[in-house]
Amino acid sequence: MIVKNMSFKVGQTLTIVGVPKTDASDFAVNIGPNEQEITFHLNPRFNAHGDENTVVCNSYQGGNWCEEQREGCFPFHQGEEFKVTIEFTPTEFLVTLSDGSNINFPNRVGAEKYSYMSFEGGVRITSIEIK
Repeated sequence: MIVKNMSFKVGQTLTIVGVPKTDASDFAVNIGPNEQEITFHLNPRFNAHGDENTVVCNSYQGGNWCEEQREGCFPFHQGEEFKVTIEFTPTEFLVTLSDGSNINFPNRVGAEKYSYMSFEGGVRITSIEIK
């Protein structure tokens, strides 16, 4: 699923609710200025790319993936609803996962507004809200 021409600005919070498919190996949430540049890539991996039950965050800039950031928390379960909130500050994305654990990921592109969001992999998104 792709969302274009949205307005996610500094000071706003994005809330995403979804359900990973029962056979999902991973899924991803991507936020950026367009589909060629991903400022924030949130990739919960059940069993994918050599990782098990790991949340990987990254950015995709200039045609290349940047340095991955791996998190110790993994509150995702196949077939069970999750909620992720992403607070957008001038310097970082402050992510809160379903279990209350937090991820801080830098705003590597440094823009104050992003207009592109996509969801990939084994997930069904049920709600997206920007406040």
